Amino acid sequence: MEKRVGPDEARKQFRAGLRVPTAGWAPGYAQANLIAVPRDLAYDLLLFAQRNPKPCPVLDVTEPGSHTTPLAPGADLRTDLPAYRIWRHGECVAETGDASEYWRDDLVALLIGCSFTFEQALLDAAVPVRHLEEDRNVPMYRTNVDCRPAGSLGGPLVVSMRPIPAPQVATAVRVTARYPAVHGAPVHVGDPAGLGITDLSRPDFGDPVTVNDGEVPVFWACGVTPQAAVMASRPEFAISHAPGYMFVTDVPDRTYEV
Repeated sequence: MEKRVGPDEARKQFRAGLRVPTAGWAPGYAQANLIAVPRDLAYDLLLFAQRNPKPCPVLDVTEPGSHTTPLAPGADLRTDLPAYRIWRHGECVAETGDASEYWRDDLVALLIGCSFTFEQALLDAAVPVRHLEEDRNVPMYRTNVDCRPAGSLGGPLVVSMRPIPAPQVATAVRVTARYPAVHGAPVHVGDPAGLGITDLSRPDFGDPVTVNDGEVPVFWACGVTPQAAVMASRPEFAISHAPGYMFVTDVPDRTYEV
């Protein structure tokens, strides 16, 4: 399995049925979270994103029923992610590699920035990225930090975690701060208890990774936050990516560097 392919080839493989986390895939190109809701909930979702820009930086919004995006012309949002989750009343009722049969004409999809986008910049700065080293999905955690609610939507902030050697934490903060459209600088550095996280070995989403002596857990806001809002607020219907199984865009990651 070769991750170092272009975005079109990555999407082709996912469309053909490959189901793997996308960290490290199509290096040099941005990735995005997906959340799609019925049109009558779309304003609340957009307002939720606007009020919580750190976890929900919006890269694109589709027209109702559309399954295309200028972030990857020719791609299909229903089929070109490796895994989707189907939500009914806050419960995940299915996980699938093809959401076509669930897609509705009234769905509005938001594509939200993903921290996988800045991982090449971290590597270029000689900052290790543990889940890439261990070929695992990034660990993600619900926190005790409430997002600002919007209409019928509310829920906790979700964060992703990367263990960083203590002397390189400042570099990691500086590098990722240059990418505000894909979560930017960390929201928390150090003791997980400050976010209400009691056990790093038991992430709510993704896989645990090794935290070595002398390393500091560093937490970034995560685009799985809208899924946590769906779980908390229990809307009638939604479709999302499976956490860590992102939409690979045609946009170079440096496009989002400021």
